[in-house]
Amino acid sequence: MKKEKVRDRIIRVASDLFYKQGFNSTGINQIIAEADIAIGSLYNHFSSKNDLLQAYLIQEEAAWFDGAEKVISEISEPKEKISALIDYRKKLQETSEFAGCHFIKIISEIGESNAAVSNFVKAHKMKQKELIRTLVKQNKNTVDSDAVTEQIFLLIEGAVVTSTINKEDISFDHIQKIIQGLLP
Repeated sequence: MKKEKVRDRIIRVASDLFYKQGFNSTGINQIIAEADIAIGSLYNHFSSKNDLLQAYLIQEEAAWFDGAEKVISEISEPKEKISALIDYRKKLQETSEFAGCHFIKIISEIGESNAAVSNFVKAHKMKQKELIRTLVKQNKNTVDSDAVTEQIFLLIEGAVVTSTINKEDISFDHIQKIIQGLLP
């Protein structure tokens, strides 16, 4: 078994803590203790907690899009790709025990106080929307792809939030039916 690199271990531990207990509630000393490293090791890799937060967001974004691409890459029908994307979001919620979206959580905690984080989260959500737009445009019969894209994006985001609040995935099943009706 390959030994985990220190930088990767720091990000993994910090990511888990940021997601489970929040960025503001996670201290550097807790990260150091749970990663089982010396303080110098942390600062050799990250100049600050905010620098570590950026690494966390970059890693989560890469994982999100890698997972989405894996799910939709082998499907040829655009309508089925969108359905698979919704199933992917549902699976993310289920595997996190309905803990919510990493990006929504961090922006709700940080707000506009950290422009780099705020801009990153906004850009991430725009990339998600652009992925949906690409899939919608592949469905040649869609009349107003911009409006349908916006509706699908908002339905998915709403399902994520609703499933986080209710701790159940039924909202994804509901939006599957709605979205299939939006796509000719």
